[in-house]
Amino acid sequence: MSEADRYLECWQLAKSYPAPAGTAVIVEGFDLTVREGEFVCLIGHSGCGKSTVLSMVAGLTEPSAGGIVLAGREIAGPGPDRGVVFQAPCLLAWMTALANVRLGVDEVFADRPVAERVEIAAQALYRVGLHDALDKRPGELSAGMRQRVGIARAFALSPKMLLLDEPFGMLDQLTRMELQEVLIDVWQREGITALMVTHDVDEALFLADRVAMMTSGPAARVGAILEVPFPRPRSRRDVLDHPDYYALRESLIGFLEEQAHPPADQHAA
Repeated sequence: MSEADRYLECWQLAKSYPAPAGTAVIVEGFDLTVREGEFVCLIGHSGCGKSTVLSMVAGLTEPSAGGIVLAGREIAGPGPDRGVVFQAPCLLAWMTALANVRLGVDEVFADRPVAERVEIAAQALYRVGLHDALDKRPGELSAGMRQRVGIARAFALSPKMLLLDEPFGMLDQLTRMELQEVLIDVWQREGITALMVTHDVDEALFLADRVAMMTSGPAARVGAILEVPFPRPRSRRDVLDHPDYYALRESLIGFLEEQAHPPADQHAA
């Protein structure tokens, strides 16, 4: 397997915390490999450890065991090689959209002229459709527009990998669908490897090349991986009309239902 085929490699990842009754094992034996330029969705029930895995890849949480390698280098803490988009974009209220994006740009590209850094930040906002909002503060923006700023901030750093933790979970359905289109359009043009946490089956099928399905835990891990065969570039209509769409959707839903109501012998195992 080439380095490009294992651009991100997580092996035997584990995360546990002290608990009153002993040790709470959140994730254990988690193995996942992501190809360079691939978009992978991580899906599972709430509380199964999806965000914990993403936080470990981001370097924000230290694994209890196992390791993570990105582009041939082991991850040991956060860094600008990973752009992170959270459910809430956490913008600074007193700064404009442009200034919020520039915070990271000025840090990562500190050796470049100010005018070039301003242009990098502005172009990132243009790419997510915020041409007319550069000078607006978060309070003047809708929830969807604020999340666009969050996406722009991540892409502006030209990271090796994009990490998204349910970035559209707080948005209404129409805004959510609109921003899925924005994300996939920018991702395709930039060619950045992406790992996204979601609990939405339809979102995963629209965005991903593969869907990694997590068991419900405790000691959650990858239970199965679904290949998504829809060609790119893809439209929502093309996905819905694809002859395999409903079978793939049923496969994902069936796995999640099985995790919600596991057989008695699975508990024994």
